[in-house]
Amino acid sequence: MHNERKQALLDASVAYLLEHGVADLSLRPLAAAIDTSARLLIFHFGSKEQLLADVLGEVQARLQRSFEALAAAPADGTSPMRRFWDWATSRRNLPYLRLLYEVHFIALQNPTAYARYLAQSSLDWVELIAKQLPLTLRSSGVATLCGAVFDGLLIELLGSGDRRRTTAALDVFVAMLRREHAAALAQSAPPPARRKKAP
Repeated sequence: MHNERKQALLDASVAYLLEHGVADLSLRPLAAAIDTSARLLIFHFGSKEQLLADVLGEVQARLQRSFEALAAAPADGTSPMRRFWDWATSRRNLPYLRLLYEVHFIALQNPTAYARYLAQSSLDWVELIAKQLPLTLRSSGVATLCGAVFDGLLIELLGSGDRRRTTAALDVFVAMLRREHAAALAQSAPPPARRKKAP
């Protein structure tokens, strides 16, 4: 019963923060909005910081489960990175990512509270991206580059609202990756066998 109540409070807290963000988070308004008390939130989570850590962990877990389902779906000819972009910018997933990016920026001013979570979440995403890369490009460096390009374009989308321009930029990057992949395949291909001259 205790775990069920804690999960219900966690789910409600996630919904609240998706709407209101974390910058001005205070337990009393949060508790009032989700029909509980600050005292009960402390009882279940221990502190505001732990509640926030649990909320961010839940957001991360939901996104990763959704992404893994996307990755396991049959390929439709679209590049993995473009599929990831379409997934991330959907009405369902974009609010989760907006919250995570907000935390990233807050962490620049308060790394003590967020550094451990952010470092781990970054590594988790690099590993997921790397698994989607072809073997010729599969490395932590290329996966990090893909993640950084994606981050930059998504931040631009969140700031400008210009989905068409940011999507076009992503397509340019995907085309560059495809050229690198083709070049790597060409370099690794064995040289054509020479025909023997007839005696």
